Amino acid sequence: MNPLVSPSWLAERLAAPNVRIADASWYLPQAGRNAKAEYAAAHIPGAVTFDIDALSDETSPWPHMLPPAPKFAAAMGELGIGDGATVVVYDGAGLYSSPRAWWMLRAMGHEKVFVLDGGLPAWRRANLPVENTRVTPRRAAFTAKPNPSLVRSFEEVMEIVRNRTAQIVDARGAARFFAKEPEPRPGVRGGYIPGSLNIPYTLLTNSDGTLKSPDVLRALFAEGCVNLASPLVTSCGSGVTAAIVMLALGVAGAGDVALYDGSWSEWGARPEAPVETN
Repeated sequence: MNPLVSPSWLAERLAAPNVRIADASWYLPQAGRNAKAEYAAAHIPGAVTFDIDALSDETSPWPHMLPPAPKFAAAMGELGIGDGATVVVYDGAGLYSSPRAWWMLRAMGHEKVFVLDGGLPAWRRANLPVENTRVTPRRAAFTAKPNPSLVRSFEEVMEIVRNRTAQIVDARGAARFFAKEPEPRPGVRGGYIPGSLNIPYTLLTNSDGTLKSPDVLRALFAEGCVNLASPLVTSCGSGVTAAIVMLALGVAGAGDVALYDGSWSEWGARPEAPVETN
């Protein structure tokens, strides 16, 4: 199943009773953007806000970790996302934080979820309607069925490092991967998980924010020594752009891909975690 949908595909289904749309925009502080203000100013008609920080495990020391299943289920119900819904997620950058929401829903057992290729910018380029009115969804029943095959913990990644049972693909830029520039979070070392491969997420999208074609993605992964037939685990700074790599791997044909939720925020901060820099 192709995880991407086009603006025209979504436009044809805006009024469909089983389609739910969620704006999952999220930005790093240095981007200077306010996701809530942008949503209030203009969003796809009917879209609710999917806040990856609010929908996180507040007891974890690591940023926006996947929440407990009951919390996630209750939040989805309040957003009007029920068990039978077809969910389309998007963001205001094109393709940045929406794959994280796509992964979260799938990690909680909801498979009928898609990413709007190119996000809100692509929607607006197509001259499709936006609105600034408040959306009040009807409460729905969401049953969370966590799918552990899509999530990797610190302990599981440590085991992978010891036994090389999967390839780890790191979405951060090369300068951070090789510790040539400092990590943005205090107390986090520079470097990378031993044995991991560096595929910066910025390589995977076109200049207009859409995902590159399957053939181009396959070539990029092959150049980076990523074996699409191998078990794969994606990582990044805090589990957001790792989901872009996961999405791209799926489009390229990989079948066994999980995401290390703690990513470098956790790995680089835990003294027992081995780190390499060259």
